[in-house]
Amino acid sequence: MRPRKACLLVLLLALAQLLAAASAQGTDEDSSNRENAIEDEEEEEDEDDEEEEDLEVKEENGVLVLNDANFDNFVADKDTVLLEFYAPWCGHCKQFAPEYEKIASVLKDNDPPIAVAKIDATSASMLASRFDVSGYPTIKILKKGQAVDYEGSRTQEEIVAKVREVSQPNWTPPPEVTLVLTKENFDEVVNDADIILVEFYAPWCGHCKKLAPEYEKAAKELSKRSPPIPLAKVDATAETDLAKRFDVSGYPTLKIFRKGKPFDYNGPREKYGIVDYMIEQSGPPSKEIPALKQVQDFLKDGDDVIIIGVFNGESDPSYQQYQDAANNLREDYKFHHTFSTEIAKFLKVSPGKLVVMQPEKFQSKYEPRSNVMDIQQGSTEGSAIKDYVVKHALPLVGHRKTSSDAKRYSKRPLVVVYYSVDFSFDYRAATQFWRNKVLEVAKDFPEYTFAIADEEDYATEVKDLGLSESGEDVNAAILDESGKKFAMEPEEFDSDTLREFVTAFKKGKLKPVIKSQPVPKNNKGPVKVVVGKTFDSIVMDPKKDVLIELYAPWCGHCKQLEPVYTSLAKKYKGQKGLVIAKMDATANDVTSDRYKVEGFPTIYFAPSGDKKNPIKFEGGDRDLEHLSKFVEEHATKLSRTKEEL
Repeated sequence: MRPRKACLLVLLLALAQLLAAASAQGTDEDSSNRENAIEDEEEEEDEDDEEEEDLEVKEENGVLVLNDANFDNFVADKDTVLLEFYAPWCGHCKQFAPEYEKIASVLKDNDPPIAVAKIDATSASMLASRFDVSGYPTIKILKKGQAVDYEGSRTQEEIVAKVREVSQPNWTPPPEVTLVLTKENFDEVVNDADIILVEFYAPWCGHCKKLAPEYEKAAKELSKRSPPIPLAKVDATAETDLAKRFDVSGYPTLKIFRKGKPFDYNGPREKYGIVDYMIEQSGPPSKEIPALKQVQDFLKDGDDVIIIGVFNGESDPSYQQYQDAANNLREDYKFHHTFSTEIAKFLKVSPGKLVVMQPEKFQSKYEPRSNVMDIQQGSTEGSAIKDYVVKHALPLVGHRKTSSDAKRYSKRPLVVVYYSVDFSFDYRAATQFWRNKVLEVAKDFPEYTFAIADEEDYATEVKDLGLSESGEDVNAAILDESGKKFAMEPEEFDSDTLREFVTAFKKGKLKPVIKSQPVPKNNKGPVKVVVGKTFDSIVMDPKKDVLIELYAPWCGHCKQLEPVYTSLAKKYKGQKGLVIAKMDATANDVTSDRYKVEGFPTIYFAPSGDKKNPIKFEGGDRDLEHLSKFVEEHATKLSRTKEEL
């Protein structure tokens, strides 16, 4: 019996030890859980404190401080609020601060008191975006929740007077100066105007909303001129016939009309830019040359193509045709006309002729001294005059300058020779020495455009070509139709080496230079990173659908899009036939001309099997819903999950 009792005792002791250990562990876990719970409660309390702190409206020297968190709650029951959007680093804002504090003090004693607030637009980004803040300080008056732009001087007297005016119970915003056009009044208004700017917009378009206040400010400014220059707008989503009639395919589209004739608007999109541009556009597109000496000076010292229309007088029908054509090209070229028989004799033409010629420094034995077009009354279209000017505007080897020649040298292939280009008296001979060597080659390749360019003006382009450290005084490159760039191997430059280079390009024997960041070693994130060297292998992969975002690191819209774009990529992570990708378009070349970067971000959908016809994302909001809809609308490889089915 004793051995059994001893065994039983041992078992009981072991069981007691196990129970004690379990109890101790439970106590530790309970203690740990209690500690975690306390920590969670403390964190929640801290978060609540932070939220309460954000919601609290503080006051600094009599001025209320608003932010993204407390703004709507504060202004909800206020009739009138004066707002200043500022940046902490802004010098103008710092200068204005004492004056603004005085304004706050005056309006606080108003009957009834009017709230005066300031918003740090660099941290309250949602409010800054909502109220289209683009400069500092920006002052707005909020009337029953609607923002009224303040456009006066930043003085206590003027601001207080304007705020008190807006705060009156019977105050209503002044009517818009911008004319509203519909199919009922469009022709009557536009055909009667010597010049009018018309915006075709869509109510949902973000770019249109951004333009709207600037457009209205410009309309006010231009309405004060004598004679006034009217600005108008058309809701293209409602007036579809008008939109179709004027080939409106994107928003906003702006067109200048002169007595009903449409011309493209290529000017700025902010108040002062619009005003200056329209004032310039309202003048005549061609300037009269009364004296022969002007023409002679153009030839001797000129730096640009010389375009002269020769006519009997202003009543000459061909003169009006010339003016219409000049209006189409007035931004790109300087047009002149003359009624002088002496000038006509010097140019060896009769009235009704258009003369296009180069200044002496760009003339050569390989091209005519001038090109002459006969403007036939009633039969020569304005487009024909325009085409003739564009065709003959460039000499055989011209000077490609960064400021004004982007459009002129847009035709490809373009052969560019880089060196120290300087046509001043001391350096003209050296500049012409190298240009003459280019001429020897250019005469044999009329299908290509040739130009010389100053290596300092195009330092970035030369660097991207890998030629900045070539060790040569003269370098050359070819830019082709697809956006590819080809650099000539560094060697002593002469006509023969350039000819060999151009011939090798023509035969397809050259390899393009591709600007590219290093290929990422780890590219397993939801958003695939593309660089110049991998654009063809990823984006142009014929077996996969690819959504590609072309962005700039400094772009605010791109930064806002980043979390949305990542969420989009995670949403479709399981789709093997779909790639969501992005590329820094400032540091990498897009190797296909079908994917043009037109602002940041630019987004394309490249469908499998049809990479030459990408679909650009435009018009909709860049949120998860609209981007998902865009992807699913164009995807060719999207598979449905069981849950979706």
